[in-house]
Amino acid sequence: MSGHSKWATIKHKKAATDAKRGKAFTRIIKEIMIAARGGGGDPDANPRLRTAVLAAKAASMPSDNIKRAIQRGTGELEGGQIEEVMFEGYGPGGVAVLVHVATDNRNRTVSEIRHVFGKYGGKLGEQNSVSRLFERKSQILIPIEKTTEDKLMDLVLDAGVEDIREDGAQWEVLSPPEAHEAVLTAIQKAGIETVSAEVAMLPILLVKLAGREASSMLKLSEALEEQDDVQDVYANFDIDEKEMEALAE
Repeated sequence: MSGHSKWATIKHKKAATDAKRGKAFTRIIKEIMIAARGGGGDPDANPRLRTAVLAAKAASMPSDNIKRAIQRGTGELEGGQIEEVMFEGYGPGGVAVLVHVATDNRNRTVSEIRHVFGKYGGKLGEQNSVSRLFERKSQILIPIEKTTEDKLMDLVLDAGVEDIREDGAQWEVLSPPEAHEAVLTAIQKAGIETVSAEVAMLPILLVKLAGREASSMLKLSEALEEQDDVQDVYANFDIDEKEMEALAE
């Protein structure tokens, strides 16, 4: 398993713990509000909202919470003034970092994000400084023992899958964003367990890190993830698996 894939798995496991449940709900609620504001409150006619609602249900969010988040997004209820921003920057070793935030106070958030970058040896960059190093993809991770490549391919080929990769511990199923729901539904209908399923910004090229730079980069990633306004953090680092496991403990 590459260091980058290992970190993705560790991150999702951390987010699934009970201590993170409140934070996970907050992130999903903000995503539902933004999606509803941009494309309307009907999930059947709004693919981004439909994906957000699927994530909410996967996290066992109560239906009433989902409904209120949609209503805040469409303006039926107060409290929907959330701005979506993608910050770009550099981490230790020149790693490219994208920070997706949803905030009701952009100036406060900029200050907080800049402070975190500086604290861990990085710096906030200009718009479009590193976004070219990522591409938006549907990414579904599956424990390798849960299925075979042939079975997976048979399930998702007609749903629009682009690629299936194996890294020793899990399958990584990649698709265009618009095929995310169809591919995920095909996998779920077959009763196959997933580690995670999301539309994410995936790095095109990876930067190898080790030692102090690797440690600082993981600390930067975790510190950014802990910020209240941060929805997602994406970075193009690669760290040796054994070193990653040691640093993540």
